[in-house]
Amino acid sequence: MTGHLDRLLGKSPRILMVAAACALMLALPGAFAQDVTAPPAESGSVNEIQQFCTNIADAARDQRYLLQRKELENLQASVDERIATLEKRRAEYEDWLKRRNDFLKQAELGLVDIYKTMKPDAAAGKLEMVRPEIAAAIVMRLPPRQSSLILSEMSDDKAAVLTNIISSASDPNTSKEPS
Repeated sequence: MTGHLDRLLGKSPRILMVAAACALMLALPGAFAQDVTAPPAESGSVNEIQQFCTNIADAARDQRYLLQRKELENLQASVDERIATLEKRRAEYEDWLKRRNDFLKQAELGLVDIYKTMKPDAAAGKLEMVRPEIAAAIVMRLPPRQSSLILSEMSDDKAAVLTNIISSASDPNTSKEPS
């Protein structure tokens, strides 16, 4: 290797300078990079750019509308799915409510029959212990003569509460809606 260096040093200093300059240029590749900028746009190219943008505007708008339409269709499918779920739950609830009401009617009829066969003083004692709404419903379904005997056997306070409930049930100004 020293032989090559000796031969290189024996050559003229001019060759050494060229070699050093080349090595320096290779070592710094970005230093001599040219700044290439776009040539100034001419009025013809500006016109072409505007024409290009105008030509693709309809296609871009159509694509945007297509994407919005797909999103709306997805949202509609989601809403339809939720509606179907709610309808299914509503049907289940209506079925449950019907079975519950049928049971309550059967239980109520059986309960009224039980109180029909009881003596008025025993029925009065038992009805004083249940909720006033239930007691009023039972008394309303009994024959008037038996209802009067039961109410006469009750305490005055309980009989007054039941009488108020029964009278408000027959009031035409009372709303039939539970809300």
